[in-house]
Amino acid sequence: MGMPESPPMHEIVTAALVREGRVLLVHRSPNRHVYPNVWDLPGGHIEAGETELAALAREMHEELGVQITTGSAIHLCWLEIGRAEESVRFSAWIVGEWEGTPTNAAPDEHDEIRWFRPEELPPLAHEPVGTALMEAMRGARA
Repeated sequence: MGMPESPPMHEIVTAALVREGRVLLVHRSPNRHVYPNVWDLPGGHIEAGETELAALAREMHEELGVQITTGSAIHLCWLEIGRAEESVRFSAWIVGEWEGTPTNAAPDEHDEIRWFRPEELPPLAHEPVGTALMEAMRGARA
């Protein structure tokens, strides 16, 4: 009899699509169960057997209708929130290359998508991610 296995942690992957000094954010619909009515990075759950980058590519295609160039993805930060079986690990990436024009391909999840300059960034659902994003975008322009 070993220790009971802990439930797997929920893992979420998100991407900051950045072009010409602006980042694409999605506005979560007011009827969303988690973090309703806030601006956030697009993304979603990593499925069993998926790598972070595979999940990132799938989520960006599902939510924005674009094919990201995974080689252009730069890891931004990790963030763990909650505890025990409620904990969630977020992994945020910056993506600079993709094919297609981002559109709101998941209108049931987001009611708007919009490009923002760093100085225009609204508060994100997870402040540490917003802070890391601001620093990365400032660094890119320095």
